[in-house]
Amino acid sequence: MFGIISAGLAPGIALLMYFYLKEKYESEPFHMVIRLFILGVLLVFPTMFIQYVLEKEHISSGKFVMSFLSSGLLEEFLKWFLLMVSIYHHDYFDEHYDGIVYGSSLSLGFATLENVLYLIGNGVEHAFGRALLPVSSHALFGVIMGFYIGKSRFSNRKIQIKWLLLSLFLPAILHGLYDYILLSLNNWIYFMLPFMIFLWWFGLQKAKKARSLNENENSLHL
Repeated sequence: MFGIISAGLAPGIALLMYFYLKEKYESEPFHMVIRLFILGVLLVFPTMFIQYVLEKEHISSGKFVMSFLSSGLLEEFLKWFLLMVSIYHHDYFDEHYDGIVYGSSLSLGFATLENVLYLIGNGVEHAFGRALLPVSSHALFGVIMGFYIGKSRFSNRKIQIKWLLLSLFLPAILHGLYDYILLSLNNWIYFMLPFMIFLWWFGLQKAKKARSLNENENSLHL
């Protein structure tokens, strides 16, 4: 059991530290990062309950609806809502890259508990595949969400709503597409590989852009 739990925790913690340590200037207080990670862990339980109700009421029947509504939109909306309530107006959210740190922290908390529960139920032999696919995809959905939340946080009011809508619906669509590939396509690995390459490229581009915005802001203050 210890081995299963360790295998379930390791990829989420590794990715969390990767995005946290990439912040070049003022790193976020670690207690805030852990707080968001724990909120992500706790979010698994209401999400599972809502998904159970949707399934029992036959609202999420069909692979397309399951992928884009029950998984993509529901999970990303709940993460987005928690980020908006817990961190969007917080004083610690003072740089563009902070959105990426907080978004990935919350998403990885969610992914980590999901991963542990899956490995307990299905065996540690799935650990490598789970690390490459669901854990890393959740991290990247959080990065993308956090980037656009950061764009909104530091934009004028006229365009804030545009970035907030992107911060919700872009990760939700990508998440839905990820699930749809898994659930619906034969030989899904041939579609998943280019999708994950794109997702990593896109997420890392957003992280790089956020660090560049941080550098520009800090140079103006020198």
